[in-house]
Amino acid sequence: MSVTAVAHPNIALIKYWGKADERLSLPATGSLSLTLDIAPTRTTVTLDPSADQHVASWSGEPMTGSELERVSAFLDLVAERAGSRTRAVVETANEIPTGAGLASSAAGFAALAAAASAAYGLALSPRDLSRLARRGSGSAARSVFGGLVQWHAGDDEGSFAEPIDAPGLDLALVVAVLAPGRKAIGSREAMRRTVATSPFFGAWVASVPGELDAMRAAIARADLTAVGELTEANAMRMHATMLGAVPPVRYWNADTVAALDVVAQCRRDGVEAYATIDAGPNVKVLCRPEATTAVADRLRAAFADVDLLVSGSGPGVRIVGPAA
Repeated sequence: MSVTAVAHPNIALIKYWGKADERLSLPATGSLSLTLDIAPTRTTVTLDPSADQHVASWSGEPMTGSELERVSAFLDLVAERAGSRTRAVVETANEIPTGAGLASSAAGFAALAAAASAAYGLALSPRDLSRLARRGSGSAARSVFGGLVQWHAGDDEGSFAEPIDAPGLDLALVVAVLAPGRKAIGSREAMRRTVATSPFFGAWVASVPGELDAMRAAIARADLTAVGELTEANAMRMHATMLGAVPPVRYWNADTVAALDVVAQCRRDGVEAYATIDAGPNVKVLCRPEATTAVADRLRAAFADVDLLVSGSGPGVRIVGPAA
């Protein structure tokens, strides 16, 4: 039995940073994101009754070490829920740099959750699929859905994502890939350090619910200015919280700061644009679709040979075939 699924990355406008429960991948706060229409991950799960262990590969390269352990643990969870001991072969590939703070794990585990649950014969509702994807990578809960999505904090039953209606609000993102390589410190370890040592973490957790309420209200009235201001402020607070860790978690580089200056200059010149940064140095710029060309042109002028990705609102995870 083979099943293939495709999922897209998402970029959080109100961030998730820090877990309340690592084993169940429960977030310390809720979050809100935009699923992209670019850089999908395509994953095929094939059940192999003759295998004595799970096998997985990225773009034809075998997974080993902690990556394979993480995927295998997730497959064990799915198999257990299906009452099966059959092992699986996973083949996956994505079109976005892995480990660079561009939400590749969100798309990867959303696609894996959809393909694996179908291959093992589980009939899951979208909400239950979101809960399952969360166990692989927290932000994968959001990539189960398209468009604007809110992921709720809570217990195992109550922590899931759901789509948000956004009538009249058309959003786009320009992603500046300033450093495509793997991060020096992974998100999981960086979160642990922040939670354990940053004196600012408690204030971060306390501030997010109000920001989520304000963001939902701004989305409901299709207020791009308020959405953008909340997005940029939330990202700055998240990174300030990380900088308070011991030792500090610093993902920014000189180009990150320069890109923030470009975005600020866009606004001064009448091009409405707002920056957000995840766990990495790369800067994403939220704007209206008609402003993407102006924003991209300014980033190209500032950085030689920068890789720019332009995205609108994308779809949720979907099964695309019985095999790759």
